[in-house]
Amino acid sequence: MGRRAVRNIHQGLDLTGKLLEFDELPNPWENAASLFDVDRPLEIEIGSGKGLFLRQATSWRPEHNFVGIEIAYKYARYAAANLIRDGRTNGVVVAGDGLRVFRELIPDASLEAVHVYFPDPWWKARHRRRRVLNEAFLTDVGRTLRPGGVLHFWTDVQEYYLTTLELIDELRAQPTPLPLDGPHPVPEPAPSEHDLDYLTHFERRTRQNGEPVYRSEFKKI
Repeated sequence: MGRRAVRNIHQGLDLTGKLLEFDELPNPWENAASLFDVDRPLEIEIGSGKGLFLRQATSWRPEHNFVGIEIAYKYARYAAANLIRDGRTNGVVVAGDGLRVFRELIPDASLEAVHVYFPDPWWKARHRRRRVLNEAFLTDVGRTLRPGGVLHFWTDVQEYYLTTLELIDELRAQPTPLPLDGPHPVPEPAPSEHDLDYLTHFERRTRQNGEPVYRSEFKKI
């Protein structure tokens, strides 16, 4: 299911401090508290799209900070603009490669949660290596979550869901096992009455089309 166009963002809107590129990120990451008004537990979303999850999560959990990482610049700008319009002080958007951010910047045991919702399935077999949930990234997730931290993974592609669970099982069987316990079931959400009742735009489209969503959580042990 492809992405839809985003509305135009007012050119005069100042995105300073809400929209960042890789070279603007704190290095070392221990200084990441400077991105926010208050130092709080941190959660990261990979593939934020138009940022509906960030809008929801920054409202629902004001006691946490959120970083959304989106490789498509126009979507990252749109997500950052919505955070500004909503007056959110506990969320920022990074326009760039989330795998690189994890690989090069995020320190061990520093995250409360990692969120991956409806990642690109890269349908063609020769493109599967481009999937976000690969061995290297899952290893980084296991490394960067604090004990008790959670990986949230949702998709509308059953094959992607099942092969990811298989990969996690394989990594848990390695000499240095992936320290993730699960999958733990995620309750089916109640019927939604408003567009903003959904977690992401992809969830909204999938459920409104009557298609299944495969949800799971893994906890760092």
